[in-house]
Amino acid sequence: MKLPHYQPKQTASAVDFLPKRRSLGSLRTAARCCKGCDLYKNASQTVFGEGPKNAQVVLVGEQPGDVEDRQGRPFVGPAGRMLDKALAEARLYREEVYVTNAVKHFKFIQRGKRRMHQKPLIRQVISCHPWLQAELAIIRPKMVVCLGATAAQSILKRLIRVTKERGKFFDGYSGATVFITIHPSAIYRRRGEDERREQYRQFVADLKLVYRRLHSTEEHSSRRSLPL
Repeated sequence: MKLPHYQPKQTASAVDFLPKRRSLGSLRTAARCCKGCDLYKNASQTVFGEGPKNAQVVLVGEQPGDVEDRQGRPFVGPAGRMLDKALAEARLYREEVYVTNAVKHFKFIQRGKRRMHQKPLIRQVISCHPWLQAELAIIRPKMVVCLGATAAQSILKRLIRVTKERGKFFDGYSGATVFITIHPSAIYRRRGEDERREQYRQFVADLKLVYRRLHSTEEHSSRRSLPL
């Protein structure tokens, strides 16, 4: 994986922990023992992706949060509940999509009794990328939705500014179309209720674009498959 301008020296990678025979189940089991970067030292556990193996849409976040780290499941905290609500409004239901993260361990700083989220370093994102790559190789989705800059950088292998590239579609990740939007946790960081409401509205609008693109592609494919 090549990311311009900040390619670090690699000393370890998740690739050393990937199983020879790969399924989502074997990957999930193997990931529990991953020491591809130093984040495993403080995290409670690996948080692997979940969802159907034939999902047409994969949503990729940055990393698990505090609640996810404790429960061992992705997107089950406040941001996850907001994501579920927005998906339902866009007619992309949680049980039909696969959700995962670019980094599988929670990175945080302890402040009193609270564990505060810290953005993973790019070397940690690169070290963890083999897990994400293996997930996508098995699922082979039609759409990969990047929730935030870290996810987009991991998928597209370049620097991303979400403010400039949000709402855009890109071709070329293992045959899947890539789409960029914000991470739902960014909505919570807005100062006022009006700003949060507007950001949520835009987030739902982004997901509706994904739904329309997905189903327009399906309609086009079905037309091409009709006998002449």
